[in-house]
Formats: sequence, C-alpha cells, structure tokens
Amino acid sequence: REQLAAAVRQALAEEGIPDAEVHLERPARLEHGDWSTNVALASAKRAGRNPRELASAIVARLEGEGVPHLEAVEIAGPGFINFRLAPGWLHEVLVDVVGRGTEGFGTPDIGGGRRVCVEMISANPTGPLHAGHARGACYADALANILARTGDRVQREYYINDRGTQLDVFARSLAAVRAGEPVPEDGYGGEYIKEWGAEMPEGADALQWGYERALAEIREGLERLGIHMDHWFSEKSMVETGAIEQTLADLRERGVVYESEGAVWLRSTEFGDDKDRVLVKSDGEYTYILPDIAYHRDKFARGFDLLIDVFGADHHGYVSRLKAGVAALGHNPDELEVRITQIVRLERGGEEVKLSKRTGELIEITEMIDEVGADATRFTYLLQSVDSQQTVDLAVIAANTMDNPVFYVQMAHARACSIQRKARTEGIATLPLDDVDLSVLTGERELAVLRSLSEFDDVIAMAARERAPHKITTWVRELAAAFHGFFHDCYVVGEGIPPEVTQARLWLVESARVGLAVGLGVLGVGAPEKL
Repeated sequence: REQLAAAVRQALAEEGIPDAEVHLERPARLEHGDWSTNVALASAKRAGRNPRELASAIVARLEGEGVPHLEAVEIAGPGFINFRLAPGWLHEVLVDVVGRGTEGFGTPDIGGGRRVCVEMISANPTGPLHAGHARGACYADALANILARTGDRVQREYYINDRGTQLDVFARSLAAVRAGEPVPEDGYGGEYIKEWGAEMPEGADALQWGYERALAEIREGLERLGIHMDHWFSEKSMVETGAIEQTLADLRERGVVYESEGAVWLRSTEFGDDKDRVLVKSDGEYTYILPDIAYHRDKFARGFDLLIDVFGADHHGYVSRLKAGVAALGHNPDELEVRITQIVRLERGGEEVKLSKRTGELIEITEMIDEVGADATRFTYLLQSVDSQQTVDLAVIAANTMDNPVFYVQMAHARACSIQRKARTEGIATLPLDDVDLSVLTGERELAVLRSLSEFDDVIAMAARERAPHKITTWVRELAAAFHGFFHDCYVVGEGIPPEVTQARLWLVESARVGLAVGLGVLGVGAPEKL
C-alpha cells in the first residue's frame, strides 16, 4: 500500500503537483481492483486541470514506472483510479502476519502511550449484575483491549456507589428478611434478597455485610465473563479523604459556583449544559453530580490523559452535565468521552425473556453465562454498535451450529488447528517459510483469506478511533467465512496434493489461525483448538 501511494505521489510530483495527499481505499467490489484513489479529483482544481485528464497522466506515468505487484490501472467515472495487483502482494501479507504472530499482528501504534481510564458498569452494590449491564461490560472491556493493542496504556475501573439512599434501602431490605419481617414498601424484592437475608449472620451489620455480599457477587459475574478490573474505586473513600469538599473548594476558587435558595449551584450553562446544576442541596446533602465531578478530578490527578465512561441508556441526559463539571475544573471536556449503551431485548426461541427467578427483574449475567457460555455472551453483545438497540435470542447463541455467530468463528479457528494436527499426524513437517514457494497460492479461495488479513491493521485502527469494537467482530466473521470457503474447496494434506502446495497452504492456514486468534482475543473470546 505504501509503495503504491509513494508511486502515485511521485507521479503527481512529476505532473507539477508536489506534496499531494494520497489516500488509497479498498473498492466496495472486488472487480474494481484491490485499491482505489480519488487523488486526481482532489488535486485537479488546484492544478487547473480536468480530473479525468489528470488521472490519465498519472496512469501513464505509473505504467512506465514498474511499480511492484501492479498488474493493471484503470480510470473510472470522473477521475477515480483503480489498481489491480498481482497475487504477490498478498503473499507478502502472509509473510507479515506469521512473522508478527499473535503478539504483533494488528498492533498499529495510534495511541502513542496515552494513559486511558475506562470506567465501566459502576452499578450500585445492591444486587447481582443483570444482562443489561453485560452489554456495557463486554463493550468496555473489548474497547480497552483494542486501545491497549493500538498503543494506549489502559486501566479498567469500577466506581463503587457505596454511599447514599439506595444502599440504605438495600440494607433495610436484608435486615427485614433476616428478622422475618416484610420487605419495606420501597425495598428490594427478588429471591436473592431472601437468599442473602437468610445467609446473613445474626447480629451482622446489614449495610456492611450486604455491601460486601453484593460486591462479591458482582466480582464473580465479571470474572466469569472474563473481565478483570484493574481498580475498584469507592465513592465513600472520597468522603473520608475530604476529596468531595476539596473539589467544591476548587470550584469555588475558580468562580464557577454560586449559592441560591439555600443550595450550592454549578454554573454549568457556561460550559455547554442546558441549565445550572445543584451541587449541594439546601439540607446539606450532595447531589449525584458533585461526587461524580470529584471522582473525575481524582482520575485526572492520577495522570490519565483520557477518561472514557461507559454508561447505560438511562444516563443519556447525564452526559452534558458531567462534561460541564470536567470543564468547570479547567479540563478540556474532550478529555472525557461518554459512551451510552442501548437497551437489549432477550428472547428464547422468539419469546421475550424478561424475568430472573432470583431478582424479579432482568436476567442476571450469571444466568445468561450458565445458559449460553461466556464466549457467546461476549461475542453476541459485540455483534453490533452499542448505539443501537439489540435483540438477542438465547436459543440461537446456545446452539453449536453454524447459525451461531460465535460458533461459526470459533469453528474456523478449530478447523485451522485440525489441519495442522492432521499434517503432524501424517508426518508432514512444515518447512521454514523462506524455503516455501508461496507463488502457488493463486486460487480465489486462498487469496480471499489473505485479502481479509490485509485489512486488519486498518480495521483495528478504525475500531480504536471510533470506539467501535463491533468492527472487529464484523472483520473476524468475514475472515472466518473466507477460511471456511478455503477449508471446503482447498485440500491441504492428502493424496494428489503436490508437496509444494501443501507447504504453501500450511503457511496460509497458520496466517489465518493467527488472524482468527487475534480477532477473537481482542473481543475477549476464546479461540479453541477443538470443538
């Protein structure tokens, strides 16, 4: 790609257009070639030339330059240039993929060592996590993987809301059950309250015991999902250290708070919010926003360059006030990004699944994992953008069939491993790559696998910039489809397969295995060797 772009830049310079930006895109349709550029259209105006005439001049110069792998150049429409390459460039992709391996493949450095804190879930410690939390958790964890793979230093963080009304209500609910009394009218219901209330030792502090029990359940759910927090941050700790009061003092010093009607207000309209927000109520109680501003102040103080918060759909209206709070502290509001995950509808065989036996509310994370497995849970939640509502059929993702997206991709990896096992079983040793003739890989099934692998650096860079893990899911499904096609049509080991073809295809299989393992790994999904 860089060789081709350099050749186009040189042709433009020879046409009197130096320092032109050359962007190469992959055509939507394979018959249009391997790469395409609109540089003639983009440069024609400043050069005072007709776009198609300029494209013709570029093509003429390229055809005389002997650009590596360039087989044909065509002009399309008003001045697009399409490039068709010989298979050799894809053979170089194979060499690059296996050379970099699972640790190095798909690691473009776009973060440059930036320190990023990804805050996820942060549900009240008043009960188990439910399936709605799981979508945000899977998204945030995969995003953290992507950012870490593309050059950021990432920390995963859970903000524990361990003070306030909800925790008190939770504790009263447990205490009532333990005493054999009805749960308060505003209390927590569900079987888990009865279970935990019965489990709580006599004389235990319901608030402290319930908090620790809920947090243990939350930790277990996340661990089973393969999500490991780097830091658990307690809201209560900021009361104990005086961080909330210090934050209020900082805001006062900056002149961005005022008092009215006995309350303390933030001048948040000066920072893009639709109205000023109360920080301290007239009775002296903090509103939610003040501890949250203090928490983000703490994150910046710990040296993070970028804060990414992943919130549920019910927090959409909270974004502007939180960014206003960050700006009021003197930070660039762009240093805080808030990603909102949309609602998930769970079905089983087309029928909606709403209730959990234990919570009386949404199905729990652990219940979902018990039914379909952690890999299927994670992969499914990453099939589409979290900006859109999602419907998940548990019956489909629990099935070991090719209609199940995660099974389909994992089967591709397992098939790659099975080919390698078969070669070993038959005593076929894979020769060093330098001794293998890759030029025999010319079939469309073979080239489709390599073409897909060639896209990954661009895909993961885009996924990082756009905070879009679903782009990785889409890519790994496409790679799996290409490999299944290869597996079906191209025998690697067996009677009638020339040894040189076997060797080249064994290396192609290894390159596909690396790509599938990396794609699945970034999503936090296992890459089994057998299914």
